[in-house]
Formats: sequence, structure tokens, C-alpha cells
Amino acid sequence: MRLKNPHPIEVVIMAAGKGTRMKSRLPKVLQRLAGVPLVQHVLNTAAQLNARSAVVITGHGAEQVEPWVLAPGQALAVQCVRQEPQLGTGHAVQQAVPVLPDDGVVVILSGDVPLTEADTLQALIAQCGGDKLALLTIRLPDPSGYGRIVRQGDAVQAIVEQKDATDAQRLINEVYSGIMAVPARLLKSWLGRIDNRNAQNEYYLTDVVKLAVADGVAVVAHTIGDPVQVAGVNSPVQLAELERAHQLRQAHRLMAQGVRLTDPARFDLRGQLDCAQDVEIDVNCIFEGKVSLGEGVKVGANCVIANCSIAAGAVIHPFTHIDGEKLGVSVGEGALIGPFARLRPGAQLGAEVHIGNFVEVKNSTMAKGSKANHLAYLGDATVGERVNYGAGSITANYDGANKHRTVIEADVHIGSNCVLVAPVTIGAGGTVGGGSTITKSTEPGSLSVARGKQVSIANWARPKKQPKA
Repeated sequence: MRLKNPHPIEVVIMAAGKGTRMKSRLPKVLQRLAGVPLVQHVLNTAAQLNARSAVVITGHGAEQVEPWVLAPGQALAVQCVRQEPQLGTGHAVQQAVPVLPDDGVVVILSGDVPLTEADTLQALIAQCGGDKLALLTIRLPDPSGYGRIVRQGDAVQAIVEQKDATDAQRLINEVYSGIMAVPARLLKSWLGRIDNRNAQNEYYLTDVVKLAVADGVAVVAHTIGDPVQVAGVNSPVQLAELERAHQLRQAHRLMAQGVRLTDPARFDLRGQLDCAQDVEIDVNCIFEGKVSLGEGVKVGANCVIANCSIAAGAVIHPFTHIDGEKLGVSVGEGALIGPFARLRPGAQLGAEVHIGNFVEVKNSTMAKGSKANHLAYLGDATVGERVNYGAGSITANYDGANKHRTVIEADVHIGSNCVLVAPVTIGAGGTVGGGSTITKSTEPGSLSVARGKQVSIANWARPKKQPKA
């Protein structure tokens, strides 16, 4: 849902930091949370604000960050500016000044703070009102490391960084989150006046507060009580902690809609999951991409399910892997899948289809009531209704250069350990004897057997090892 604002909104995202504590060649803002880079979470939130544009400030790893944020498909206009060298947060935002129109409100976010909610930012923008400096603040039991909010009565007078704070100021537990909303014309004026006379010899963005006070501009704070929304990522430990907090929130949202999760602490959603009534999901399941589960679907433990639609009443037994990628996968009503099954892109399964243990289906359709119950492969196949596909059988769909299709018509019985060499059609109602290699199409209703003649030698002696000399 996109929100409406009375003033144009520009979002500035600071994404120039090195992220040394991540100990990774991948820039910090490209580390993934719920399967999505941190900075993409921030861009997605900016899009919900109906922002006119987003300006991403890059620096360390810019050659990796910029292609990602500028890639086609972003929900809003994005441009990048470079901060080289990195001389502080104020210096970072100074790099964005030339591309910021004067008529809007600037919302400043951090590329490593991924879970701020759009409604929170909307409230902050409302506090700004187009003429005030609005800060997002939070009270923390341990405010160490954060800039403290210094007030005179209710009015905000300054933000004092930890290293510059007095002992008394360090006792303040209201801290600045790093997020602000400010009229662009005022921000530009203040950024031109900040200096680096401080313990870090850096240009602090937070110095705009004292400049606003000096200019008689009201400084207001929107205070929240939810630390997850302002939590940043600086280390693998923090990333893992935020992942679990985020996943637990997603789990609770689903349960509020009626989904039964056996253990919400052992659930991962890395995309979009839509559930109808009475869906049950066991432990350690991962959902990626776009997944829909119909009414009464049951998903067993330890499944990985991505980019698929599963219809009402289907059962996905434990340890099943489904990934539709770009082609998608669909599972029909009342189907039984797994355990230990694999459905690959293009698998389209009809109602009451059974796919058993160690069966793989790729780019194939199976009509109502067909079964492949164990140890089989169906690739590039069209399978009719009520087919029974035997254990150990495969469609040989690849000739070394091209893929070919196998057609198995309705009511066919394929015996165990058969090879169907595509292109080939097995006629309706036909039977293929176990162990056959079928290279030619068969007539409807026929029995087809293609295997070497059995030879038995009576009283045959198995070779024995000779004793060592």
C-alpha cells in the first residue's frame, strides 16, 4: 500500500559504510535479511511512502551496490551519488544536496536499518509538516553508542554523540535513531554550515539540530517503543538476531490470520506467502519467492517451498523441495507430495496426484489421479489421468543437444525401471513391462516390453579368489 503525503518526498539512503565488522567481501548493505539485501528493504519502504525519488549515497563497494539499486524493476526512481572519502554522516548527505529539489521533504534513512515500518515514517513526516525538523527517537535501557536527545522541557535542543557527551548527558536514555524528516531547503542551508570540530573530526548530520534551534526552527521528536524498527546491522551476530526478530513478527502476522504454525520460532519467510483458512505448517519450513497455500493445506517439517501455488487440501510431506523459479509450480487439490520429493520449474500437477519419495518432476504436467510413488524422474512430459508410473522409471528427455517431450496418455501403467526415450508417446490404456527401454511410440491398449531375453545357467559356480602364494 502506498501512502499519500501533502509534500513531495525525497528519500536519502546512506549506504557508503565499509561494514568492517561483517568481515565479508560483500558490502554491508547487500547482506541479506529474509533473502533480500538490507538496502532493498529500505528502498521497498521508500516506495510505500510514495516517495518521488530515492538518492542512495554509496562509497565502499559502490561498484557492487550501485548496479543492484539501479537495476530495472525498482518501484521508484533511484539515483546514486558517491561519498569519497567518507568524512561522516553530514558529509555523506552533503553529496546528495545537488540532486535534491527545494520543494520537498527529505527523509534520511540508513541502508543497514532494514525494518523501519512505513507507518512509522509516515508519522514522522506528519510531525515535520513541511516546516519543522522531525527526529525519530527511542528510549533504550542501554543507550551506549547512540546520540543522546537533549531537551529543554519538551523541546529538542541538540543531539550529542556518545564520544562528545558529558557524564550527565550519557545518562539520557532517549536516543536518535539516525532517521529524520526535514524540509529540503532548510536541510541544504544547515549542511552548508556544519563543521568537523568534534572528537571524531567528522561532519555530523546531527549538528543540523543545533543549527535549527539557532534559526528558530522547531525541532520535534516522534518517539517509538519498538527497537527492531531502528536496529542496524554491523556484524553477523546482529544480522542473525534481526533475522530471527523479523521472522517471528512474520510468523505472528500469519497466525493472526489463522495459520497454524507448530513453532513460530522455527519458521522462515523470504518472500510473499498467502494462506487460505486452516493451513498448517510444521517446523523448519522455508518459503521463498511468491507462494500461495489453499484452504486446509498441510506442510510437513523441513520443507523448502518457492514460487508455487498449492491448492486446497494438498499435503506436502516432510523434506520436500519445491521451486518454480520463473516458470512456477502448481499442485492440484488433494494432491500428496513427498516425503523427499522434488518439484522443479514447470511442474503442473492436477488434483489428487501422488508424488512420492525421491521422485523428481520438471517441466511436466500430470493430470488428475496420476501417481509416481517412488524413485522416478519425469522431465518434459505430458501425463494423462490415472497413470501409474513405476519405481525407478525415467523419461530420457535430453539427447545431448536438445530436450524432447514424452506423452503418456490416460490410464497407462509404466512398470518399474523403465526408460522412455523421448520423443515418444505411450498410447492410452497401454502397459509398459518393467525394465523396458521404449524408443518408439506405442498403440493404445498395447503391452510393450523391450528388454533382453532372460538366460539362466544351471549349477553355475561363482568365481573364487585364489589363495596367495
